[in-house]
Amino acid sequence: MNPNVFLLPSSSTSLFDHRTGKQESIKPAVSTNKMDGLESSLHQLIHEYNQTSLKQRDQTEKSKKDALRSAVRVSEMLVDTVNGGVQESFLNEKRIELEIRALATTITQYTKQTDQWLAASHSINSVLKEIGDFENWMKIMDYDCRSINAAIRNIYQA
Repeated sequence: MNPNVFLLPSSSTSLFDHRTGKQESIKPAVSTNKMDGLESSLHQLIHEYNQTSLKQRDQTEKSKKDALRSAVRVSEMLVDTVNGGVQESFLNEKRIELEIRALATTITQYTKQTDQWLAASHSINSVLKEIGDFENWMKIMDYDCRSINAAIRNIYQA
């Protein structure tokens, strides 16, 4: 006999299945009057047991559903918390990448400007050298002219 099905004694015997929650009536082959009081008490006890079992099963199902809802809520909150941190990190990473690009552009501009300054200072140094060379040549020419002038005067006076 199935443990989930109980025989309920009475003038018409009932079978109760816990899994389905259905009760079926079966008429007994022999009925006695002495057993009617005992049968009705037993029938009432079994009926109360079945009602209590149904209530407990319903309460258990409700508790399972509540626990599942709570677990889902907690997991959603955890996911939201983790995603919030990930999203913030992602945004920070994007900001840093933009700053890196801006700095790379600025460095490139400064490098070009520095190269231009170096070229200009090299040109200035070359011009200054030429000016210095010209000045030195002029001094030499002046000295040579004075020497020639002195020599011509000495020849003319002599």
